Amino acid sequence: PSFGFLFDIDGVLVRGKTLIPAARTAFRKLVNAQGQFLVPVVFVTNAGNCLRQKKADQLSHLLGVPISQDQVMMSHSPLRMFKHYHEKCVLVSGQGPLLDIAQDLGFCQPITIDTLREKRPLLDAVDHDRRPNVLVSGGFCFKSLSVVLFGEPVRWETSLQLIIDVLLTSGYPGNPYEQENYPHIPVLACNMDLMWVAEAQSPRFGHGTFMVCLENIYKKITGKDLKYEALMGKPSRLTYQYAEHLIRAQALQRSWEQPIQTLYAVGDNLMTDVYGANLWENELASAAAAHCRSVLVCTGVYNPHTEAPLDTRDSITETVFHGHRDFRFDPGLVEPDHIVPDVDAAVDLVFQLENFVP
Repeated sequence: PSFGFLFDIDGVLVRGKTLIPAARTAFRKLVNAQGQFLVPVVFVTNAGNCLRQKKADQLSHLLGVPISQDQVMMSHSPLRMFKHYHEKCVLVSGQGPLLDIAQDLGFCQPITIDTLREKRPLLDAVDHDRRPNVLVSGGFCFKSLSVVLFGEPVRWETSLQLIIDVLLTSGYPGNPYEQENYPHIPVLACNMDLMWVAEAQSPRFGHGTFMVCLENIYKKITGKDLKYEALMGKPSRLTYQYAEHLIRAQALQRSWEQPIQTLYAVGDNLMTDVYGANLWENELASAAAAHCRSVLVCTGVYNPHTEAPLDTRDSITETVFHGHRDFRFDPGLVEPDHIVPDVDAAVDLVFQLENFVP
């Protein structure tokens, strides 16, 4: 094969924990009788609440084909490359096995929001029932701190409060806020999805919504913009660069000699899957692959009956720009190369375009 697939998961293969029927049909076409993939495949998800192996096991069970963790790319996977942060103490936000995820990525000193709350119980005051009965507060501070946002947390008010405390005290939560500590300590964020789809009929809040809250609270208090050291997950270039690396590693492992010329990014979200693929297509002049083509399916976030705005200044009208504030809106970047009903139709289309006969 001279091409590979980058599959989104939520809205393309599943809705919540329910398999989209077309997915199993599609994957029967992608493997041989022994269960080996006929083309390189990487699952590129903006989820970040579990380890790669767990996601691979879930996909193997749902799709009925063996999938290895080397085929799975979580939103936080590129953090493996940020080695200069690995030795530092990091405050991690999200849900799932956060310490396991952080340590698997290479971080040696991760601290969760819950741990910080236990150390400084006076800081979490919104929920009256969780306020401490005994008003004591021990001395606790971070050293060489950075903040890593893996995904949306469960108690937003707690995470928002404590992250703001850490940013405005340079890692000494509980101290008075400092207005002169700008730029603040580094913040690295994974998954900018404003919304995602599960079993509900309408999309649900994603980590991007939590980030909007954090950014606006920080600016409201300080008058300055929250700055990110890095943004990961679709549609960032970093994510697609790392995904392409995984595709090539698969081809090498299988001893496929023909170079991979085209990547097909199959997704359901204009502002992540399509935007990211088109952004990466513009960057491929300096990369090994020749093209990245976007294939949009209609089983998730995308609604074929709505239109993208022509300009972010039109956001107050009927349609809005759902991308992250640090990404410029360009109508050309949300124009998919192909639109198909579902993932099975996407596989058929690509095989036809590539004259590929399994």
